[in-house]
Amino acid sequence: MADGQKKERGARVRLPPPLLLVALIAAGVALRYVVAPPPLPFARTVQLVVGALLAVAALLLGGSAFGLFKKAGQDPRPWTPKTVLVAEGAYRFTRNPMYVGMMTLQVGIGLMLGNLWVVLLAAVYLVVVHYTAVLPEEAYLDGKFGDSYRQYKQKVRRYL
Repeated sequence: MADGQKKERGARVRLPPPLLLVALIAAGVALRYVVAPPPLPFARTVQLVVGALLAVAALLLGGSAFGLFKKAGQDPRPWTPKTVLVAEGAYRFTRNPMYVGMMTLQVGIGLMLGNLWVVLLAAVYLVVVHYTAVLPEEAYLDGKFGDSYRQYKQKVRRYL
């Protein structure tokens, strides 16, 4: 690296959101053995079907967003530098389709497992990701892309 050049950094995201997702699902499974949750208010068949549909929708949403990053030649990990603002596909409807997808996947898995703890911990996932990933990413993108990003924020909701 030449003098005066600094390696560009991405958003200051310290906690990988997929790791948090796995940890909270595991915590929900473990909690079930420590503190029995009330049963889910749906028949088991409904839980399985709705859970599977949510999981498939989540994988399609998150996978399409991941693919758009790859298509743009960017690393989808939030702490890596970005070269372009992705605003097509799922990004036309939500600024955070991968996070929405992961949270929806957690709800779907919780329903399929019949585990209310996993379902409830999806709210914890969203709150933690909001503060540890979304807000740092927004600050980074605002600094990197300026008015383009601010205009995008005015047109597209943060989540849904």
